[in-house]
Amino acid sequence: MDTPRRTPADPVGRAREAVVVRLVGGPTALFESGGLRLLTDPTFDPPGPIASGTRTLVKTTGPAIRPTDVGELDAVLLSHDQHADNLDRRGRALLADVPVTVTTPVAAGRLGGTASGLAPWEHLVLGRPDGRPVRITAVPAQHGPDNTEHITGPVTGFVLTADDSPTVYISGDNASLDVVARIAKRFAPVDIAVLFAGAARTPLLDGYLTLTSDQAARAARLLGARTVIPVHSEGWQHFTEGPDDLREAFTRHGLDNLLVLAPGDSVTL
Repeated sequence: MDTPRRTPADPVGRAREAVVVRLVGGPTALFESGGLRLLTDPTFDPPGPIASGTRTLVKTTGPAIRPTDVGELDAVLLSHDQHADNLDRRGRALLADVPVTVTTPVAAGRLGGTASGLAPWEHLVLGRPDGRPVRITAVPAQHGPDNTEHITGPVTGFVLTADDSPTVYISGDNASLDVVARIAKRFAPVDIAVLFAGAARTPLLDGYLTLTSDQAARAARLLGARTVIPVHSEGWQHFTEGPDDLREAFTRHGLDNLLVLAPGDSVTL
């Protein structure tokens, strides 16, 4: 695990509520702050081929923990439901026990149950056990080159904000720096940027489905991110870049805010 950069106290000197981030593997990470527990894109299947629509994806690494080890959750933040590397079979089963799954309107319609769909820039508020609110804002994401959403389907990212805790941007499967720039205009600087990287590829498209390592570094600068945690850069065969590529790109861009977690690692920021 790389050395983290800590989020300082706020300007009046009051200690801020810490955010604990634990990488489960792939796009799946657990966030804890003020007693609120949120999980991104649940993927808990073992390694092997997994059907994803009309295609088969190959998972190369299993999760660091089992679904039963995650504990009680307040919400799942699901970038999209249409691809198995973001929501696999065991991940779907987990949703039945979660109070709310925040996702795209299309995914919410397909999932039913407690799924809640947010269009870009819409938000909902969750209460922490101490009564303080956390706002979850849906933000745009583009899962591939321009004009390919009819193939890849809609995706959402999220921004988490609260008066006394760090601002967290979770990109979801996004491959567009123009999208990042739009988000930065509203929320930069962010304290923690969780970037789905890996430079994912598919034979169906000429281009990347997620950020390349170079794009991740450029996104970090656009966002003014204090700490960048890459996810979804390991564990699946269709990724073309990994943690070492990210480290090289951030060094090349003169950035020292990258924090690479191995599956199972956690950090308090």
